[in-house]
Amino acid sequence: MKNWLFAIIALFVVVLAACSSSNDEKDTANSGVGSDTITYTTSKGEEIEVPKDPKRVVVLYGFVGTLKTFGVPTVGADAWSMQNPEFDEYLKDAIEVSNEEIEKIVELEPDLILGLDTVENADKLKEIAPTVLFTYGEYSYLDQIVEVGKVINKEQEAKDWVADFEKRAVETGKEIKAKIGADATVSVIENFNKQIYVYGENWGRGTELLYQAMELEMPAKVKETALEPGYYALSSEVIADFAGDYLIVSKFEEQDNSFMDTAAFKNIPAVKDGKMIVVDANRFYFNDAYTLDYQLNVFRKAFLE
Repeated sequence: MKNWLFAIIALFVVVLAACSSSNDEKDTANSGVGSDTITYTTSKGEEIEVPKDPKRVVVLYGFVGTLKTFGVPTVGADAWSMQNPEFDEYLKDAIEVSNEEIEKIVELEPDLILGLDTVENADKLKEIAPTVLFTYGEYSYLDQIVEVGKVINKEQEAKDWVADFEKRAVETGKEIKAKIGADATVSVIENFNKQIYVYGENWGRGTELLYQAMELEMPAKVKETALEPGYYALSSEVIADFAGDYLIVSKFEEQDNSFMDTAAFKNIPAVKDGKMIVVDANRFYFNDAYTLDYQLNVFRKAFLE
């Protein structure tokens, strides 16, 4: 009799343990623990399931430097990013792609696609892999880094990076203003496809760093024309009207830069006084995490050393 009783009790314990184990598995599945994906919620409330640990990202806009900073592999990137010498090693095995090259993107077998919502073929991209498309300018340049951090499951790392960068940028800005004067003005110009542009405070080329983070002064003429739209086209004859006490020239070596050899350009006070800083446009183009760090180092050396 006792043996039968012990057998029944033992069987009951086994069944109870099995049920408990099954419930634990269900709870684990429901909580997302052990899942290979996370949910990114866009500013419009759309929930997108993205890989928790992305390994094959295709980037159709300039977020490459942020992925590089946080150690996330990129297998396909936009033309501008591929032309940045700072990314040569990081992108050595990556392929240049655009949003129009659907078959090329399919062949890369991405597990995540990043870009802007102005791309064509968005629906086709979403069929290939989880796709997150941002609206340009919807987030500040630093908040954009945090948003990309959320997508690649590096949110806290991105927040920590932003806090550290802001601190370093503010300190550098104070040092620069102490040296050149609090009221000294700085302008940024670039020649592309035979057209010269001057830039506002949110169009890459170091503008976010100069005007927002370091709070250096922008010439009045630049404020009037380029601050709101982000850039303003001008002729070589009037560059002097837009040049600050310091002139940053974002230069593409492959472009026609003969305007810099003209007497009019050489007579600009900032140029004559040795206050022109020439930077590599291919390295300065975007405002991702890596590029911002690069820009900060360049400006620190140029202004302070």
